[in-house]
Amino acid sequence: MLVNTSLSNIQVPTNVYNKDPEILNGIYMSEALNPIFMENFKKDPTLTWQYFGGSSGFFRLYPGIKWKPDENGVIAFDCRNRGWYIQAATSPKDVVILLDISGSMKGLRMTIAKHTINTILDTLGENDFANVIAYNDYVHYIEPCFKEILVQADRDNREHFKQLVDELHAKGVGIVSKALTEAFQILNKFKENGQGSLCNQAIMLITDGAVVEYEPVFEKYNSPDRKVRVFTYLIGREVTFAESVKSIACDNKGYYTQISTLADVQENVMEYLHVLSRPMVINHEHDIIWTEAYMDSALFASQAQSLLLMTTVAMPVFSKKNETRAEGILLGVVGTDVPLRELLKLAPRYQLGIHGYAFLNTNNGYILSHPDLRPLYREGKKLKPKPNYNSVDLSEVEWEDSNETLRTAMINSETGSLSMEVKVPVDKGKRVLFLTNDYFYTDIINTPFSLGVVLSRGHGEYIVIGSTTEEEGLHDLQTPDLTLANEWIYCITDIDPDHRKLTQLEAVLRSLNGEEADLECDTELVQEVLFDAVVTAPMEAYWTALSLNISKDSDEGIEIAFLGTRAGLIRSSLFTGAEKRTDKKFLTVEDKESIFTMDHFPLWYRRAAEYPPGSFVYSIPFEDIQADSNHNDKVVTASTAVTVTIQQKTAITAAVGVQITLNVLRSKFWTATRQCDTFEGRCPMRCEDETLSCYLMDSNGFLLISKDDQQAGKFFGEVDGSVMTQLLNMGMFRQVSMYDFQAMCKMVPHHHNGAQPLQNLFSSTLATMKWMITNLFIFLLEFNICGIWHSDSTVQAKTFFHHSHRHRRHETLQPCDTEYPVFVHETTIREANGIIECGDCQKHFVVQQIPSSNLLLLVTESVCDCSSIYPPVTLEPKEVKYNASVKCDRMRSQKLRRRPKTCYAFHPEENAQDCGGAAGISPCIMLLSMPLILTLKLLRR
Repeated sequence: MLVNTSLSNIQVPTNVYNKDPEILNGIYMSEALNPIFMENFKKDPTLTWQYFGGSSGFFRLYPGIKWKPDENGVIAFDCRNRGWYIQAATSPKDVVILLDISGSMKGLRMTIAKHTINTILDTLGENDFANVIAYNDYVHYIEPCFKEILVQADRDNREHFKQLVDELHAKGVGIVSKALTEAFQILNKFKENGQGSLCNQAIMLITDGAVVEYEPVFEKYNSPDRKVRVFTYLIGREVTFAESVKSIACDNKGYYTQISTLADVQENVMEYLHVLSRPMVINHEHDIIWTEAYMDSALFASQAQSLLLMTTVAMPVFSKKNETRAEGILLGVVGTDVPLRELLKLAPRYQLGIHGYAFLNTNNGYILSHPDLRPLYREGKKLKPKPNYNSVDLSEVEWEDSNETLRTAMINSETGSLSMEVKVPVDKGKRVLFLTNDYFYTDIINTPFSLGVVLSRGHGEYIVIGSTTEEEGLHDLQTPDLTLANEWIYCITDIDPDHRKLTQLEAVLRSLNGEEADLECDTELVQEVLFDAVVTAPMEAYWTALSLNISKDSDEGIEIAFLGTRAGLIRSSLFTGAEKRTDKKFLTVEDKESIFTMDHFPLWYRRAAEYPPGSFVYSIPFEDIQADSNHNDKVVTASTAVTVTIQQKTAITAAVGVQITLNVLRSKFWTATRQCDTFEGRCPMRCEDETLSCYLMDSNGFLLISKDDQQAGKFFGEVDGSVMTQLLNMGMFRQVSMYDFQAMCKMVPHHHNGAQPLQNLFSSTLATMKWMITNLFIFLLEFNICGIWHSDSTVQAKTFFHHSHRHRRHETLQPCDTEYPVFVHETTIREANGIIECGDCQKHFVVQQIPSSNLLLLVTESVCDCSSIYPPVTLEPKEVKYNASVKCDRMRSQKLRRRPKTCYAFHPEENAQDCGGAAGISPCIMLLSMPLILTLKLLRR
């Protein structure tokens, strides 16, 4: 993605006229930001993007980049829809949306009304609260579970509302007074109980007119102060009821618009934001806001998933002219992106130990960054953001905090600590670590965020920093087999432009050599890595001698030996040519699990640290097993921890390991079993016997070796459910229940997809087009000729068909909660044997733990098939189904949150008479001349 740091560029959405005088004036005015953007970037190059969003719809972005339209040629990005713009421009709000579903709202009107509601919902955020009520003869809460309450307008609730709105149908007679009464009662109740946003309150009335007997309601609930603003949206071209609908808005400090087409929706909905911004603008307040996390797609391939996220710092920009003070003119919002990895630098990775980590959460309890946050999911071959990736609650990743003690303390901006016994999933949830974690937390000043730091007991208490000279360390750092954790900050390289292309290893070397005296480095970390470099330097010679001793004619199978230290140093030595390596990704940035990152230590290091020193931990990468059916070409990774004991204090300082090809390991295994008789009778059965099946599996039940080569990497319970069941009953294995509150599950067939709100719009657009073609030809001409909506209808129709075709190929997924099992060997039981009764036959088995490893040898009879009696034991996750009552309770629950500190709801100087006007339908010269053009064409024939 090419950028130009010498200029900014302008983007205007396709549906906004880019020659509008207001647009042109705004672009000219905002040119003054260019030198400011450049100076900011010069001072702090970590500012990924800086930008200004104009209230008229244009967007100025620095550094400059060429905007690419989507596959249909449309630029849909509108800065005014973005959370940073809305949050900076307005204070938090409680909103009740009232939708007229009387019989007169059928057809196109209902389609426009639904799109209007969806657009309003898109302007709400996690600091807002909302409900949607439909009315005709009666008042209908579209979600009965939300009766008489407001719910937080997070993404899950917004999408749920959209799904329910799509299912509404028009019928009956509209009685607006009942709906208004219900809305006022909800708002008053929440305010009196100290619930909701405790700031702006608004009612959005969407109707096609015929509103009668509404004055008494406003007199009772909203006079004389008019604390609840009312915004009215008149749907359709009918103007008979325009004055009465407008008076509702004007008498209640709101705004009135008439929406005649789908193309009118976006601009007209945006007007309410300008009204809500008036008090803040009149006050000339420059509140700085920080948004929830959002995805930077450019980082998909380069960072750990939990570090893909960004936050925006933004503030409003407004006119200070005295003559327009009462109008409260918002010019736009200026903002900059902040990568969350920059905030995580507050807790340097090397100080946190093997299992330690830092995390961030918002005032609403949502995760900003956490090692267990997984914002992406795979659809086919593509990685996509999960629909609710930025509304994952802290209690859903630290789910063993059942009383939410940690969450409550962090929401309340407290500083403190607590301890918990936790089960940590690793290796894509296939394995689990049992840890005792100490949590330390505090708030980050001048932000709505809190920082948590986790240290695991038994790891991280001590750091070994030996004394070594810079000359010694510098020599040993420059060996070709050595790398440093490039995501760690040994030296700060992102400030000076000349340093940005340096790797961390290059930066350390230049700093020590005196070539870059102005490089700022972490003295303690550099000293630690210098010591590690000196201590581990002999490994290079050892590995070289070992590889030379291996006969060229014998295939020993070792492909690479490696070592990692707590300081983020990795040494490695190839025992085979680089082009012949089976796992070429290992120890590279393509395999994040195998290297040091800002998120975690390598998996082989973390697992080795949980076994006694000298014990080797074996595993097969699950991705490799799934990617290729040819298991003979796979590798097994084996690693062990290295400890140092000084004055009776022990610290794990490193882990070493090798990768060996699976086929060689299998060959050695079968050779060993044939020599079983020599092991003092410890092997009662011979694996070469055709009536026997021998398995080598790890402590989580995954097979490394069996007679069937295709079973490598499979869970043993799926291969032989009878033996696995017996091992569980005997206590040699135990099942651990784990939970995933970020899972994606297949949708129930024939159910509306709340995670795909645009599809409803596409369907609506097609319905609108059909209506126009059959009922109002002249209306269709207006769309195509006047350019009110350009060619968006055709574009969206094409997109809809493409979208539908795509979903015939892939299962549609939606967020869900799942429970899944992990199986763990009880190390206190080293061997076991038994007999399984299987009807007409008996199955004998024996299992033994292999010393100094995480492996077990299992031998069982293969002639007795017990599969009809004992089903397989699987690892399949099960979706957690909630009954209607529990689901409702979960949806209604108001979790503890911390409200923003400031609120600007009203100002006495506000000009409430600026409350909207007549329908925004401008004459089209081409349309007026259309009959003449058609006549001329007919005459030419």
